[in-house]
Amino acid sequence: MSRPPEDRGGELRALFFESANELLQSLNEAGLELESRPADQEVIRRVRRAVHTLKGDSAACGFHRLSELAHELEDVLTPQIAQARAADLAELVLTAADSFGAMLTAYQRKAEPPAAEALHAMIRKLLQEPASPKSTASAAPSLPAQFAWTEYEQLMISEAVHRGETVYNVALRIDPNSLMRAAAFQLIRNVLHGSGTVIALRPEDNVTAATVEIVEAALASSQPEKRLLQRCRIPSIVSDVRLERAATAETPEHELLGDLLEAQAAKFVAGAAETAESGAASNPSTSGSAAAAIAESTLRVDAARIDAVMNLVGELIIGKSMLNRTLIEFDKQHARDPLRSKLADAMAFQARILDELHKCVLKIRMVPVEQLFRRFPRIVRDVAKQCGKDVALNLSGQNTDLDKGILDALSEPLMHLVRNSVDHGIEPADERLTAGKPARGTVYLNAYHQGTQVVIEVRDDGRGIDPAILRTQAVEKGILKPEEGKRLTDQETLNLIFESGFSTASEVTEVSGRGIGMDVVRTVLDRLKGTVHVSSKKGRGTTIQLRAPLTLASIQTLLFRVGGRA
Repeated sequence: MSRPPEDRGGELRALFFESANELLQSLNEAGLELESRPADQEVIRRVRRAVHTLKGDSAACGFHRLSELAHELEDVLTPQIAQARAADLAELVLTAADSFGAMLTAYQRKAEPPAAEALHAMIRKLLQEPASPKSTASAAPSLPAQFAWTEYEQLMISEAVHRGETVYNVALRIDPNSLMRAAAFQLIRNVLHGSGTVIALRPEDNVTAATVEIVEAALASSQPEKRLLQRCRIPSIVSDVRLERAATAETPEHELLGDLLEAQAAKFVAGAAETAESGAASNPSTSGSAAAAIAESTLRVDAARIDAVMNLVGELIIGKSMLNRTLIEFDKQHARDPLRSKLADAMAFQARILDELHKCVLKIRMVPVEQLFRRFPRIVRDVAKQCGKDVALNLSGQNTDLDKGILDALSEPLMHLVRNSVDHGIEPADERLTAGKPARGTVYLNAYHQGTQVVIEVRDDGRGIDPAILRTQAVEKGILKPEEGKRLTDQETLNLIFESGFSTASEVTEVSGRGIGMDVVRTVLDRLKGTVHVSSKKGRGTTIQLRAPLTLASIQTLLFRVGGRA
């Protein structure tokens, strides 16, 4: 039985939104990497692949404005512009991630997508502005060379670059006064082979070299450019040398294969939709085999279905407990009945299988906190830039597993804590230098298991919290009476930051100052049956520790009976 086209379209869009969010996360990560390594060609290629995939997928779902914007962005992500304007690429990629994210949100809400004027302006600026004089001068080589490699040789060059090797295009002019050009060519070839791996060579033999003035080669070498130039300048043999990095193809072989597979999948989906609309009969075995060829190895399941299975397992555990109590009563009344041992064996077998089933269902819901931690490098970067601070983020414990529902619930509290650490905790660079600290502040985000709980710590090496100042501000804002403030311990005073409407910020900004964020943290942890603890040392920093259960599903407990009461 085939589903109507609108059902298939809805499923396709749901898959698109899920994969698009992963692509946006990869764009954010690539943008941050480009800030520290602007000329990293591998990162730039990763950006091109993500944008290309987003363009094709959005077009297949009918989101043409998003597809057109991605296509426009692809025009800027060329090796030439990347080399000439590498410093501007990071901001472009991060702005693109924000613009794509806003458009995806609008599409999900079935609203009109925003215009993304900021991204359009950046693209136009990069396309219209000429390269710097230095790069323009270097682009005009003194030694003419074509480097017209065959398709196979280009693939070999691309493969070498993807393995991490450095590939150079080398052109050497044979000295016009050299009387034995074939011998000169043989000497040049020996030098090239001694400097690395020769991927391509023109001319290819000594016979052709007798009439050639310029020798061209594609050379994979680990030696620095200066050293290669010295080796290639052979006295009385080579009169001029040109050495430059080899530009890899826009789509290497594995990307071409990916494009072909995407095209085939798109054709299959389009064909299936047309067949459903026209009502024409089709061969079920053919369509089934095509679907199997495209199907992924990962099975995507709605979280509601997993929750339903989890609830049923919980009911089974309750049923097991009821049977155990019944068996205990049976033992008291029929201690010598031979049926008792059989019932006990059956109950033990059923309990063992049920425990395994419970563990398997729990593992399905468990995901690493890395899925949540990946968002924070971008958040730290943006808040630090907005506050004019230099802040690094140190992540650890990313492989710690946690229930997906709890992980999603902790997203907002952690965002508030990280933003507050950057805004309130970390001092400006001049203040840190005066205090004998490095100019760059650091926020630490860590996760680990402790018993049946997961612990997530947000720590900074900033100024810390002064309890005396906190008491004074609480009294001034009317949260405490003066006599109450005097009776509070330092720990009780630190807990005041979780009061609604209380903030230590001197002014309200876009980042903080309204006294809402920390109240959200405590409210969410209370709802999860978790706890939050804050500790701080003046001048050393602040640590906020969140403790939450690993899962909200059934867990083992101990029942105590005292004085006849349970």
